[in-house]
Amino acid sequence: MGSPEFIVNLRKKIGHDPLWLPGVRGVVFDDVGRVLLGQRSDTGGWALITGILDPGEEPGPGMLREIFEETAVVARIEHLMGVAAVGPVTFPNGDVCDFLNVEFICRYVSGTARVNDDESLAVAWFAIEDLPPLRPGHIGCIERALAYDGETHFQR
Repeated sequence: MGSPEFIVNLRKKIGHDPLWLPGVRGVVFDDVGRVLLGQRSDTGGWALITGILDPGEEPGPGMLREIFEETAVVARIEHLMGVAAVGPVTFPNGDVCDFLNVEFICRYVSGTARVNDDESLAVAWFAIEDLPPLRPGHIGCIERALAYDGETHFQR
């Protein structure tokens, strides 16, 4: 799947220069408390399910779309957990992006977790005590989800 077409078109005009993008990040729990992760095809690292919103797309439906597109899992949103600026991120191809991520706590509804597009090498459920190495932002997001008390997180 790769980058959305609108980003490919922008990159033709601006090259690898920094780009500010709206994103979503979800902590998806199953009924036994495991977290859904994908092993990214661009870096090989494990990560929460994330994505870039399409122009005009609402964050909630965009999050659910990303979860299904990447993992074949149908989920529902339980909580808006936070909003965070992430970046700059430099991708292997040299593109630089900063993201305004809307973070959600989601719950598994149905489906069998599997690689469902070309953005992931693997997809799996992990017990909290058995998480693979994750970037600090993803670990922090999981920690906030586990401790969620109804208050939306943002930098103060």
